[in-house]
Amino acid sequence: MAIYFFDTSAVVKYYVAEPGSSWIRQICDERDPDTDEKSNVIFVSELTIVEGAAAFAILVRRGVVPKRAGTDAYRKFIDGVEREYRVVGLTAALVRAAAELTQKHPLKAYDAMQLAVALDTYTLLKANEVSLNFVSGDETLLRAAQVEGMAADNPFDHAELDGEL
Repeated sequence: MAIYFFDTSAVVKYYVAEPGSSWIRQICDERDPDTDEKSNVIFVSELTIVEGAAAFAILVRRGVVPKRAGTDAYRKFIDGVEREYRVVGLTAALVRAAAELTQKHPLKAYDAMQLAVALDTYTLLKANEVSLNFVSGDETLLRAAQVEGMAADNPFDHAELDGEL
């Protein structure tokens, strides 16, 4: 079993075909052949709920996906938030940690929040000798995560698995 923290850019790829979607779907859908239970645990920030909803709406407004497909993706995403992901709540301490991260790395506000939540999750898991893989399509955010000591991976680096989307 592997444990992942997906930022919003990674989560959206599960619901909308983009470069790296096949890799994301493999991680999310992998099952133990003996028990049929999910093989991987995926953490997301509570912030991802709002960012994901906005991402689907933007894709519709820009004409990247038809309205019906965007609405379906949004509904499946909300269901996934409730059933598939371990959602990490936001706290005042995480907001302060995110503010500090903006002083160390060239991060936008929401990216700093994502990283702060991921780092907090990473620290809790590391204390129990469990590793966490941070996944994002944002190179700046990935570099910051790596500098902070986390393993990080970009779905775009696995786009060869997509074939024809």
